Amino acid sequence: RGILHPSAMRATSQQPARLLLRLLLIGFFLLSIAAGVTDKLERGQKLTDGDTLVSSGGSFTLGFFSPGASTKRYLGIWFSVSNATVCWVANRDQPLLDKSGTLLLNDVGSLVLLDGSRQTRTAWSSNFLPASAAAVQLLDSGNLVVRNGSSSTSLWQSFDQPSDTLLPGMKLGKNLWTGGEWQLTSWRSADDPSPGDYRRTLQTTGLPEIILWYRDVKTYRTGPWNGIYFNGVPEARAYAGKYPLLVTTSPWEITYGYTAAPGAPLTRVVVNYTGKAERLEWDASSREWNRIFQGPRDPCDEYGKCGPFGLCDPEAASSGFCGCVDGFSAANTSALVVKDNSDGCRRDVALDCAGGTTTDGFKVVPGMKLPDTQNASVDMGVTLEECRARCLADCSCLAYAAADIRGGGDGTGCVRWADAIVDLRLVDRGQNLYLRLSKSEMGGRKRFPTLLVATTLPSAVTILLLVFMIWWRRKNRIIGAIPQNPTMAVPSVSLAIIKDVTGNFSKSNIIGQGGFSVVYK
Repeated sequence: RGILHPSAMRATSQQPARLLLRLLLIGFFLLSIAAGVTDKLERGQKLTDGDTLVSSGGSFTLGFFSPGASTKRYLGIWFSVSNATVCWVANRDQPLLDKSGTLLLNDVGSLVLLDGSRQTRTAWSSNFLPASAAAVQLLDSGNLVVRNGSSSTSLWQSFDQPSDTLLPGMKLGKNLWTGGEWQLTSWRSADDPSPGDYRRTLQTTGLPEIILWYRDVKTYRTGPWNGIYFNGVPEARAYAGKYPLLVTTSPWEITYGYTAAPGAPLTRVVVNYTGKAERLEWDASSREWNRIFQGPRDPCDEYGKCGPFGLCDPEAASSGFCGCVDGFSAANTSALVVKDNSDGCRRDVALDCAGGTTTDGFKVVPGMKLPDTQNASVDMGVTLEECRARCLADCSCLAYAAADIRGGGDGTGCVRWADAIVDLRLVDRGQNLYLRLSKSEMGGRKRFPTLLVATTLPSAVTILLLVFMIWWRRKNRIIGAIPQNPTMAVPSVSLAIIKDVTGNFSKSNIIGQGGFSVVYK
C-alpha cells in the first residue's frame, strides 16, 4: 500500500471543512432570501406580502404597507430608518384589499403587481417593452430599476414615475424629445396615497422655476433660477454644500434636481396633502425628520397676493402686507380699507414711448423675488447694459433684470417683462428689478399720498411760522427793555418794567409759588 504525502493528507483533512463552510454560506444565502434580505428579484421569483427588498447599503426598503389607519395594501418604497416615511408608491390608484398581492417579473419580462383576491388581476405594471433575462433591483438611492441581465442600462426606473417625494438623483421638468414630464403629486390624505390636489412642477418657459399648483391654479413659486439657487429661496444657500442643486437646460431636457454630498444626512423633498412643499433632513441622534425649508412660508408667498405691480412685504402685517412699487398706486382705493390689494396697482403717470423715441427711464427696485417669468423674454448671451438698451428701445418692455448672478456684480444675461409684473415680494438676498417709469417719476422716493401733502403740510408750516414770530417778538421786547448794569452780576430791572411784563402782578401770569416769593411768567 502506498503512503500519502503529508501535504496530501492535510488537503484531504481540509475538504470536509471547506465543504461545510460552503454549505453554511449557501444556507445563509438561502435564509437571507427567505427572510427577504436581498436587493434583487430575478425572473421567476416572487415578492409576496411580508417579503421585502432591501437596498445594498440598507437605506431603502421595498415591500407592502398600509398607510396610517387604512387597511388597504400598497406596494411602496420607504426609508429603512423610518418605516412610516414612504417615498414611492406603485399602485396609488389601485389599492389591494388584502395581503394577497404578488410582485413578479412574468414570463415575458414585464414587472407586474398581481391582486390575488380578484382573480389575480393586474393592479399595476411597469411601462417598458419586455426584455429577456430581466431583473429588478432596489438601489441604495431609493430607485427601483429593471435591467436586462447583460446590460447596466435601465429598461425602466421608479425615478421616472415620482409620487410625492423627490430624492437625490431624481428630477422635475420636461423631456423635450418625448414631451414627457416629471412632477410630484401629493397624497390625497395621510391614509390615502392616491394622487391628491397639489402638484409640484418645473416651469420650463421663461427662466426655470418651481411651481406649486392646487389643481390648475398656481399657489406658490420659488422665483426663477439665477444660476446658483431659485431667486425666492435664499435659504438654499445654507444647505447647498450638502445638497447641491442642479438645473439642466439642453436641447433634450429642461430639468431640476439635486444630489447629496458624501456623508450628508438622508434628505427628501415632499409635497404634502396640506399644500406645503418641504425639504426635510434626517437627524440620526433624535431619529426624526427636521424641516429645513417650507414653501409657502408666509403670506407673501401666496401667488399674486398683491396683484399686478403690487409689492408684498412680509414685515408689514399691519397694512395687510401689500403696497405698490414706485410710480404706482392702488387700483382699488377701497381695497386699502379691508387690507386687500388683489386688484393690484396702476401707473401714476403714463409712459412716454412711441415712434422709436422715449423719455422714460428705469428705477431700481432692490431686494426682490423676481416676478413670474412665464411670459418673459430671456437671452443668456448679453450683458445687463445691453439688456437695458433692448428694454428701453422696446415700448412694450416694462422691466428687466439679470438672468444669472454667478459672476457677481450686477449679473449677466437678460430677462424682460412685457406684461403685468406679478407676484413681486421682498426677500433676503433679493435681486434688483429695473422698472420702467415716466421721466417725471424718476426723482427721489415714492411720494406721500397727494391729499395728505396738499392739506396737512401747508397748514402745519403756517402755524409753526406764526408761533415762532410771536415768540421771537415777545422775547426781543422783554430783553431789550432790561438795562444792563456792569457793576452787578445780574441785570437790574426797574419796578415799572416788572409791572408791565407781569400785567401789574396779575394772578393769571403766576406760574408757581415758593417759600419766599411768587413766580410770574
